[in-house]
Amino acid sequence: MNAFLKTALAVSAVAMAAHAAAQVTFYEHDDFQGRSFTTEQQVNNFGRIGFNDRASSVMVLRNRWEVCEDAQFGGRCVVLRPGQYASLGAMGLNDRVSSVRAVGRRVNFDEDRYAPPPIAPAYDSRRRGTERLYEAEVTSVRGVFGPPQQRCWMEREQVVQEQRGGANVPGAIAGALIGGILGHQVGGGTGKDIATAGGVIAGAAVGSNIGRDGGQRTYSQDVQRCSTETNQGRPHHWEVTYNFRGQEHRIQMTTPPGSSVTVNRRGEPRG
Repeated sequence: MNAFLKTALAVSAVAMAAHAAAQVTFYEHDDFQGRSFTTEQQVNNFGRIGFNDRASSVMVLRNRWEVCEDAQFGGRCVVLRPGQYASLGAMGLNDRVSSVRAVGRRVNFDEDRYAPPPIAPAYDSRRRGTERLYEAEVTSVRGVFGPPQQRCWMEREQVVQEQRGGANVPGAIAGALIGGILGHQVGGGTGKDIATAGGVIAGAAVGSNIGRDGGQRTYSQDVQRCSTETNQGRPHHWEVTYNFRGQEHRIQMTTPPGSSVTVNRRGEPRG
């Protein structure tokens, strides 16, 4: 093999290695959940791989990647720096990505072309060359759920008010307000004003008649109630502890582990 051919092969190998180092993984749901799709090459049309308009979160390794909302890099495009993007909704691309391509290091963009900064670096768990791999025993696993969420609803509540006899003036006022609200829900323009006035009169008549036959007045009102509920179902992530050569390691995983974790000789996780 002559010197020229050797040099050409060496350059080609370096280029291929650099290209392989660039990787992007799309996930079907926020927080890296659901189906995923990984590529090291540009994809002109996500429809051909069954992932068009489905990506909701993404992890980018090393190089920058440009994602576009239309096939063949059309429509609105955003440049992603290396890191973890838990939601494409933050950049207006949730369920809208149709093409992606790596960006060369010498290519410059204006700052407004970039997506918001990633939430964290993306860890590259791929095997490096021919490094030897080992199995480390998992000693504990803890599922971590998202933060508690508040749930609110409206309930109709019965209220009892003591009366001293005579016309029910508070009832007449409350009835007028309720009638006015009902009146505003129908008609439009001049007709709306007439409907509102009629509603006030009718409501006042009903309100003044409530409670005349006793010492108490009972009426209903809508009350908002709220409760804080702990998220149930699938954990947001898993905190995993494993032991390798007498040393304890902790990592976070988006999927539950088995009885062991694959690591290199330094105890670093490998996928």
